[in-house]
Amino acid sequence: MSPAVPARPASDRLRHKTVSAAVADSIRQRILNGELPPGVQLRQDALAEEFGISRIPVREALLQLEASNLVKIMPHRGAVVSGLSLEELEDIFQLRCQLEPQLLALSAPHLTKADLQDLHALSREYSRALEAGEVQRWGELNSRFHLDLLRHAGRPRALTIVSGLLQDCDRPTRIQLSTPSDIARAELEHTQILDLCEARKVDAAAELLRVHIEHVGGSLIAIYRGALAVA
Repeated sequence: MSPAVPARPASDRLRHKTVSAAVADSIRQRILNGELPPGVQLRQDALAEEFGISRIPVREALLQLEASNLVKIMPHRGAVVSGLSLEELEDIFQLRCQLEPQLLALSAPHLTKADLQDLHALSREYSRALEAGEVQRWGELNSRFHLDLLRHAGRPRALTIVSGLLQDCDRPTRIQLSTPSDIARAELEHTQILDLCEARKVDAAAELLRVHIEHVGGSLIAIYRGALAVA
């Protein structure tokens, strides 16, 4: 009977997990700020050399990123930074245009004074991040704003779908917010939506939210089509 292989100490396993999480976080930030655009291949050996570690925690980091839909692990190519096709982008914004205004119409009448104060504070934080060029925070703050607006809709399944759609269009939306005019419009429309909710003009708030999403989607689709034409 062969001797049992000794288990790796718990401290080693924890250190290993910590290293892979740190690598995943570093790569995640590069993807989210556009340094690693969609389609770029992430070679395990090159990353291991860059970080000065073995390939095992790099592979685990890439699996974590795949679970977050930031990376696709493909046969014969390995890990590739994921992206959206034009058709996927159109689908995402069509779904958001359908779902979010309906959910806001259900949620807005139940937004409390405290909810609205929190939303105004979040909107100001979003504006500061836009003005400061803190790109990595734009998607997070925008998603929080939209989801907090809809929090009282009483439709948990629909909210889960919207949350996934917002995550999917996080990176593309940063592209759309690359011009001062689009930044100014995003800030203004967020404030106007809140003002309408506060005034209990629910239908008007829902319609402005639809227009807001439609404009972002239209701008992004135009950017994607322009990029395809150049390619």
